[in-house]
Amino acid sequence: MIVYNVTVNVDNSVHVEWLNWMRETHIPDVMRTGIFQENRILKLIGDEDSGGHTYAIQYTCMTMNDYNTYEQKFAPALQKAHADRYKDKFVAFRTLLEVVT
Repeated sequence: MIVYNVTVNVDNSVHVEWLNWMRETHIPDVMRTGIFQENRILKLIGDEDSGGHTYAIQYTCMTMNDYNTYEQKFAPALQKAHADRYKDKFVAFRTLLEVVT
């Protein structure tokens, strides 16, 4: 199983609206691709003085081939929608993890 992890630091000025948009729009759009089986949002503890809030959004899929399909067919448009909506209000990086147990 593969975990696609997106870590995002969001500016305080849009934090609440961003979290609502992620829950109501973006994550459902990602899940509608049919690639991922599960998702979850985790909040980093202890970053309150950073000027923003940091979250890890995790999506799980069965294989690297599944992830590669997502990356090629769906990710560009979904990432653009996020970047256009929150331009200059966030920093994000992405990692892939393999579940070993």
